[in-house]
Amino acid sequence: MPNPKRRHSKSRRNKRRAHDALRTPSLSLCPNCQEPRLPHRVCPKCGYYKGRVVVRVEQEL
Repeated sequence: MPNPKRRHSKSRRNKRRAHDALRTPSLSLCPNCQEPRLPHRVCPKCGYYKGRVVVRVEQEL
């Protein structure tokens, strides 16, 4: 197996890792209850997706 002849510098290592940062998830508002939710997913608060009930959610007291 070939081995590196010289070590990689810190700047070269950091250039390689430039795209590894985590991005914040994009949130959209639910049109039914106005709660933030992930796009293209059922709302965890009300259970609606595309204007109809998909999941029945129990009400908390």
